[in-house]
Amino acid sequence: MPRAQMPWASLGPLGPPDAIDQPDARLITSLARMHNRMNLSRWTVFGVAVFCFAAGALLTARLSQLNPVKAGSNRVFELRVYHTVPGKAAALQSEFREKVTRLFAKHDLQSVGYWAPTDAPAADSTFVYILAHPSRDEAKKHWAALQADPDFQAMIKSQQTPETKLVEKVDSTYMEPTDFSPMK
Repeated sequence: MPRAQMPWASLGPLGPPDAIDQPDARLITSLARMHNRMNLSRWTVFGVAVFCFAAGALLTARLSQLNPVKAGSNRVFELRVYHTVPGKAAALQSEFREKVTRLFAKHDLQSVGYWAPTDAPAADSTFVYILAHPSRDEAKKHWAALQADPDFQAMIKSQQTPETKLVEKVDSTYMEPTDFSPMK
């Protein structure tokens, strides 16, 4: 008699109560497959979690070494603010773009960045940049070399007439990074 015609068929795949002791092979096979998939799935999730943790730990360790604090480091930064003749900030930026940055590179003056204020009145008459120096002594040597350069002297000389004058005043401030600064 086919299973569908047995009186206990409506009781589900396990059959009559006394048939519970005789397990259905399909059910056991199905449960075993599901159990294997779950175990494989658990091991896969575990492996991915371990890999991610290890990758995150290595990345964190690497990022923390990007700017290590060096004991006894003399590195200094120089903030320079140029106060230009009103309306000449763009001309000074052009002079830096075309000439000064090349002279800086030639004399080991390392630029960190250049900025132009966006708000009036400073936007029309201010130019700001930062240099990084290995030490204060090296900064003095590099500036002396730049000022002795004939190309730099010619550029400065060309800005001495009232019509060609670009800069009224320069403020220079030497700075050292704090212990919590991301840039050292």
